[in-house]
Amino acid sequence: MSATLPCIPGRMSQTSIERLREYLAQLPPQAQALLMREFERALERGQDTAVATLVLEQLRKIVRRTEADESAPPRTDDLSRLLFQALEPFLVEAGVPTRVGQIRRSSLHPIWQWLGRDGAPDKVNEFHAALARMPADSAGQVEALASRLQAVAADAIFELTGPGGGDKSRALARVGPPNVIEDLYSIGAVLQVREAIASLNEKLPRALRAFGDSQIASVTSALNIPVLQTPQMLPFALSIVVQRMTAPWQIIRLAIKIAASDDEIRVAATPYGVAVTIALHDLSCVAATLRMDIKRGHFDNIAGNLKALHDGARGLRTELDLRNDSAWGKQLTSIRADISNALQSEIDSVPGRVRRILRQRPEKDIPPGARIDSTEVEETVALIDFVATCRNYASELAINEVTLRTYSDLQQYVERSTEQLVQSLRAADQKVRTYRQQQVQAAIRFCQVLFGDDYASLMSRAAENAATGERKSSRAS
Repeated sequence: MSATLPCIPGRMSQTSIERLREYLAQLPPQAQALLMREFERALERGQDTAVATLVLEQLRKIVRRTEADESAPPRTDDLSRLLFQALEPFLVEAGVPTRVGQIRRSSLHPIWQWLGRDGAPDKVNEFHAALARMPADSAGQVEALASRLQAVAADAIFELTGPGGGDKSRALARVGPPNVIEDLYSIGAVLQVREAIASLNEKLPRALRAFGDSQIASVTSALNIPVLQTPQMLPFALSIVVQRMTAPWQIIRLAIKIAASDDEIRVAATPYGVAVTIALHDLSCVAATLRMDIKRGHFDNIAGNLKALHDGARGLRTELDLRNDSAWGKQLTSIRADISNALQSEIDSVPGRVRRILRQRPEKDIPPGARIDSTEVEETVALIDFVATCRNYASELAINEVTLRTYSDLQQYVERSTEQLVQSLRAADQKVRTYRQQQVQAAIRFCQVLFGDDYASLMSRAAENAATGERKSSRAS
């Protein structure tokens, strides 16, 4: 295509993401669809995963918003998207570990190719022709076509994966590798009960903020659809519930309610025990995201992820009677240990970074033109704020001692260093004055996080007075 994407750096600001979204929204639907296909294939090949994931996320937001707008024309340019739209709530991107109730997005393309090649080629060609003949304002006809296509695909998948018919290993191998075959079974099952899933979507509350007894009763009633109560489909039904929840870990309350007990053995004995497996998996994914954000120095979402991990770990420990030597108990212990190790390592590094910036070196050791890197200062500000945020969740995440010690050390060092640096402005040699002023400005930024705006303003005025007093003294002499 002739249009090219704007430059996408490894770490984008919110403004840059908004510009990217505006650019993508201006593209015609055909160009958006082409971009989505190309980036999906890039993810399958493992190429440019960071860029592809970012662009796909923004494109899907645009497409969903467009489809939700009743005045917008229906999407009629991509038959495969019509087929797989029923799977959207269950799709996960490449590189993300999957659990029960989820399907890899990367599996859709090879399954679509198989459907057009071996599964139901005549029907697919027929639907392509029918879609091409539809006018732009035929939303109802497109929806009916999508339903027929999904039914055909479900039948074709069941014919291949269902019982009977002898050895099907060679035919299955033509679909794709084992992970695609695994998703093929799930896709066929979901498409077969698509109407029940749609009914569940309608019955569920739009948002589950406080998952108490009344909401548990409402969700339990909505889930009472026989075809969704099978071992294969219940995880998908629960995945839809989880997406409505403000605190996803609370899905375990359904399992506890069904078991009428918080004992993990009794909970695991019910079909709803899979809810605990889902909660633990999703908690481990949040932990993995937290570790990656820390490693990359991305602290924008740290507070939200820390709260989710804190609340989830505490909820699982207090609302379920987990044994330390059970599979669930070991998994939760492992998650907490991983979080603790990642946080402690980063917390331990913060004082050293602060000292490098604020250390009052002798003037003879400061080279001419030396400057403080403003980017490093802001990164260090983010790290200090990170330590401050960790204090709120330290006890549950097993980092209480290191967090409190580090935060106290930072307060003492920054307070003492700021006062010393302000005093140094009074007698600073002109050659190093700019460097000293930049150190003071960095110290005041640190004070803002550690002590608040009032104290930072006080030190800022003291710095101005010190600089002004030194200049007056120089003129008088």
